[in-house]
Amino acid sequence: MANGECRNKTVITTFLLLEFGNIPEMQSFLFLLFLVIYIVTVIGNILIFVLVVADRHLHKPMYFFLCNLSCLETCYSSTILPRMLSSFLTGDKSISIGSCITQIYFFGSLAVTESFLLSVMSYDRYLAVCKPFHYRAAMNSRYCLQLVAWSWMNGFLVMAISCFLISQHSFCGPKIIDHFFCDFTPVIKLSCCDTSLTEMLVFILSSVCALPPFLLTLVSYMCVITTVLRMSSTTGMQKALSTCFSHLIVNTVFYGSLIMVYVLPKTKTLRALNKVFLVFYTVVAPLLNPFIYSLRNREVKDALSK
Repeated sequence: MANGECRNKTVITTFLLLEFGNIPEMQSFLFLLFLVIYIVTVIGNILIFVLVVADRHLHKPMYFFLCNLSCLETCYSSTILPRMLSSFLTGDKSISIGSCITQIYFFGSLAVTESFLLSVMSYDRYLAVCKPFHYRAAMNSRYCLQLVAWSWMNGFLVMAISCFLISQHSFCGPKIIDHFFCDFTPVIKLSCCDTSLTEMLVFILSSVCALPPFLLTLVSYMCVITTVLRMSSTTGMQKALSTCFSHLIVNTVFYGSLIMVYVLPKTKTLRALNKVFLVFYTVVAPLLNPFIYSLRNREVKDALSK
């Protein structure tokens, strides 16, 4: 049916990303700004990865998960920023449909993986604080590896299904996307065909992938906070809070941005701030995460000072 509806339409082969407008005098500034952010993001996250691998004191489940998160953040930035930097430098804002769907695939896969990975990290903190005597037995090396593999595989499998559904559509003009990268919602709006079935299926997949990890994360940290407040030892309370505080900040930024962009109704104010939230979620968060973890964690700071 969709093919029949699209048959007599003029099909386009490229999209035009508006990014942050077409102000020539701003392009050089934006290029330098995002180039510095990208370099610092990559260096910061690679440094965390190297520290965890090199320092035997950091060979613990929490840092194994952090190491995976650092790899994910590096890939996250590399999915969006290099193409955007090239656009600032050359002025070419066009992107082929194939490249656009590929960007949607990697961006979405990494977002879903991060959601699962953050829930795994919250569960790790729950066991460490609330069930300390069972922690070593529960979080053994094999189980940690299984949790991480499950997170990555689920993320990439779910988005493979979503992108297959998107690729079945033909796209018509106007080919302009008021965005700085290819995201599902603005792209699917340009389809020549009826998109209701695709949108429903992608919504179901997104809900299945986002809601359970969010609830697990929420419940885990509620249990952690409750346990910490009941501690009689001030030292134990401070230690528990210091290891969990950075996790709470990262989760708040991640889920807060997602809710602002994808869940809340699109009022005029939120629509205007949409790009700001997305820049914070896709560009600023991967930059800040290494600093958040290192500044609030004594073991990471000790490893850095060696």
